[in-house]
Amino acid sequence: MDYALLLDTFARAPGRGGWPRQRLLHGCLRAAIRDGTLAAGTRLAPTRTLAGELGIARNTVLYAYEQLASEGFVVPDRRGTVVAAIAAGLRPRAAPPLSPSQAPQPQPGLARRAQGLRSTRNAASEGLPFVPGVPDLQAFPLALWRRLLERAWCSLDPARLNYGDPAGEPALRAAIADYLRASRGVVCEADQVFITDGAQASLDLCARACADEGDTVWLENPGYGGALASFRGAGLAVEGIDVDLEGMAPTPRDWQARPPKLVVVTPSHQYPVGVVMSLARRMALIEGARQSGALIVEDDYDSEFRHEGAPLAAMQGLVADAPVLYCGTFSKTMFPGLRIGFLVAPASLAPGLTAMRAQSYASGRAAEQLALAEFLRSGAFMAHLRRMRRLYRQRRDALTAALERHLGRIAEVHGASAGMHLSLRLPDERLSDVAIARQAREQGIIVNPLSTHAVGAGTRWNGLMLGYAQVPAEQMDGLVRRLAAVVYMVAYAETRLIPQY
Repeated sequence: MDYALLLDTFARAPGRGGWPRQRLLHGCLRAAIRDGTLAAGTRLAPTRTLAGELGIARNTVLYAYEQLASEGFVVPDRRGTVVAAIAAGLRPRAAPPLSPSQAPQPQPGLARRAQGLRSTRNAASEGLPFVPGVPDLQAFPLALWRRLLERAWCSLDPARLNYGDPAGEPALRAAIADYLRASRGVVCEADQVFITDGAQASLDLCARACADEGDTVWLENPGYGGALASFRGAGLAVEGIDVDLEGMAPTPRDWQARPPKLVVVTPSHQYPVGVVMSLARRMALIEGARQSGALIVEDDYDSEFRHEGAPLAAMQGLVADAPVLYCGTFSKTMFPGLRIGFLVAPASLAPGLTAMRAQSYASGRAAEQLALAEFLRSGAFMAHLRRMRRLYRQRRDALTAALERHLGRIAEVHGASAGMHLSLRLPDERLSDVAIARQAREQGIIVNPLSTHAVGAGTRWNGLMLGYAQVPAEQMDGLVRRLAAVVYMVAYAETRLIPQY
């Protein structure tokens, strides 16, 4: 890297002629990190070496490095200074607004449900801070997983390369059933467990197998967009039921006026708000479903990470023969690319689901499923969970402390007792969570606006969703300080008030 050329090019830009050397060097390195010229993992030149190369004082270089570290762009270690993984490539490439002639037009050949869908950026793959649902992939025991995969492949004979059991490998179904009984209080046998390609595939299966076109499904409002897509795509009538501090809150009128065929909930850690459904609300929901002949789809997507209090049992096991379809996934506890989830069906529905899967799904990936079964049986999965619980709790603590320091006067934290994300509620509705998220993205920070997760006409939740599992604890304060600057900037633009900060 020719730092002298980099600095000279940066300094020649209009308006920088009078900048002091400290500011020029800091701005030059910051811009190079943001646009990817200095990629994630790049080790910066030692301060003494860089000072000599540029002909400047070493203290000038030290200042620039320290400022970059405080902002989260670099991470000091014993060997020097390294560009942080979450800081590289932050410059957004905003698409120009569409002209009327460029607006989405009806596309012949596509069903109505497929018309007008937006292509969304996959922020999870960009390594940016506060993206929800992304575990710390650096902490996964990859070497062990490789050994388990190799062992599984060695155990397969040529006949096992054919399509497998549509419900999944028996060894994995049995291992998951044992794990759920012991850790989540789920009442099930192996023949009730169906291996899927993840939580989304489980929801799709519930939509197709347990409801007919035109049936009503209740979703949490605000709620998970993937569930909304699955059930709308299946031709169901989606109704949003408001979420309060105890979870989904249907009224007696809701049960009477719009009785559901399916009720979809995330009771252990509501998505996106993060609240935990109270026991009284869980029992009332089960009773309401029984009386109306409905089925509850319990999406237990990150229940393994509970940071306060005793673990909560799954709704499925609260009462005998609960009308609950229980969904889980290994994308949060292990890694998203594994693409393995599961659905636990009531015993009465298992034969029908087995027949449906046999007609519509060709199973495979026997080696991955067998490796996962051994990962569960050997105790390695539980050991990994214990490590991640400690790590995520530390990161949660660092994030909540930083939020209290920098945003505690105008925002409230919800959903920090469990999971891998929390929500920051903005009681002042004049503060647009969408505007804040847009401005934060310009600073390389991803925060999902709660209002965009509305199911139906709108939601009373105004705020931001912050995932913290992949963000090191030592970077939290600097990132939240940058986020707070955005929030206060939007607050001034919207209200013309200047909060103390």
